[in-house]
Amino acid sequence: MAFADALAAGPVVLDGGLSTELESRGHDVTSALWSARLLRDDPDAIRDAHAAFEAAGAQVATTASYQATVPGFAAAGYADAPGLIARSVQLAREGAPSSWVAGSVGPYGAYLADGSEYTGAYLDHVTVAQLREFHRPRLQVLAEAGVDVLACETLPGAAEVEALLAELEPLGVPAWVSLTVVDETDGVRTRRGEPLASVVAMCEGSVLAVGVNCTDPAAVAPSVAAGATVVYPNSGEGWDAAGRRWTGSGGAGCDVPGWVAAGARLVGGCCRVRPDDVARVAAAL
Repeated sequence: MAFADALAAGPVVLDGGLSTELESRGHDVTSALWSARLLRDDPDAIRDAHAAFEAAGAQVATTASYQATVPGFAAAGYADAPGLIARSVQLAREGAPSSWVAGSVGPYGAYLADGSEYTGAYLDHVTVAQLREFHRPRLQVLAEAGVDVLACETLPGAAEVEALLAELEPLGVPAWVSLTVVDETDGVRTRRGEPLASVVAMCEGSVLAVGVNCTDPAAVAPSVAAGATVVYPNSGEGWDAAGRRWTGSGGAGCDVPGWVAAGARLVGGCCRVRPDDVARVAAAL
């Protein structure tokens, strides 16, 4: 069944935090490349992590390409960036053969590796044209490698959404767009302060779904009320960009049946969400 048809038929279970799972298995994901380092250095580890999520009930395997970019690999001295990005699709297919494969497209801030995907500060000085140029090569490689859907995720602001929508249009590959948001007193907003509902509206007719990820579970219900149908929050812990570590405790505020009843259709987890957590999502659905 095509991914779009499955989505129309009912809720689909997403996987969890790939880097979290790799880290829990003893792999170093602290470099600027994060889990993308393992595309060259230990591809078997990525394959095994995908398998663990599928065994837990995930129906979508998200590729290890969130931080896999041409300039990022070049800065790290890795050759054949397009080949490594394409390998992320192959590993997802091999590790989770019964799953749809979502090609992960992280924001420009992920390439910077300074935590700015959680602030969108770079959008003050990076233009939409520059963002389009940055995202184009990875999008093209993932599309040519045969992903079932493109997952443009953890986006902090509308300008980057605009850039990605422009680049997605000629590819002809289904896609979802997901933002990192905060729940303010006047409603859910992107990290740059735009109302989530306005970004949902700008995406209408261009992508399969719009949603939120890499955010606190408490922000999910109001995000769904604002039009989000993709929801994969963090565990509830917070990321300390300076210390490069997670703080606090997670597990609170996850009302999967309530999210689906309110309109969510793609449900899973992001950072610090492991296969056992995905199994609970699958059971709830």
